[in-house]
Amino acid sequence: MGISTHILDTTRGRPAEGVRVTLEAKVEDAWLKVGEGTTDADGRVKGLLVDSPAKGTYRITFFVAAYFEARQTEGFYPEVSISFLVAQEGQHFHVPLLLNPFGYSTYRGS
Repeated sequence: MGISTHILDTTRGRPAEGVRVTLEAKVEDAWLKVGEGTTDADGRVKGLLVDSPAKGTYRITFFVAAYFEARQTEGFYPEVSISFLVAQEGQHFHVPLLLNPFGYSTYRGS
């Protein structure tokens, strides 16, 4: 159970290592940080949220500017934020990011 993520750099065809990631839950009109980490060599953040998430709106933010700068690559997006809805408790939510310097895509994974 919980919330997990990973990043694949689609330009390089490899996982994106070393990207800082935060997870927030919307509480009334504010965002509360509930998890954070840095992607490992496989592009994954272990333990972003281990427990089953409560119903509500969540936001994962990927701070990608430093990742592109470290590779001497011009990037258009300094960060990518993905908001999503947890409508049922007791499920696992995997939210991957497919990333390149001038675009990104996401989906609900398994």
